Amino acid sequence: MAEQKKHRLVGLKKLEGEKKTDQKPSLEETLESVREGARELTMSVSAICERDGKKLAYVTFTDGNKKAEGEIPECVITVNEGFTDDEVSQLQDYMQRELPMLKKTAAGIRLFDAFRK
Repeated sequence: MAEQKKHRLVGLKKLEGEKKTDQKPSLEETLESVREGARELTMSVSAICERDGKKLAYVTFTDGNKKAEGEIPECVITVNEGFTDDEVSQLQDYMQRELPMLKKTAAGIRLFDAFRK
């Protein structure tokens, strides 16, 4: 099985008045969102794969029994098991916002190193 990098995410709760723009929420807004009871999610990023001649990586989010899988660089959730439509939208927004970090993480995974472990 391919190696995946795992991260813990906190604060994906939708912020009041948040609009879909390129502007990131302020640090104070993010911290307030966390304080208001946002959940902790686990995110895994796959190594870079190729499909139909295009490079992509998979991003998996889990929260208890909920699971969603998305693809980058499209930043689209392709599999959803238990997340609400609003949560899926937030996950897609997160992938778009953090796309450079997600690409860097996927590029850093060395498949051959995973087989040696």
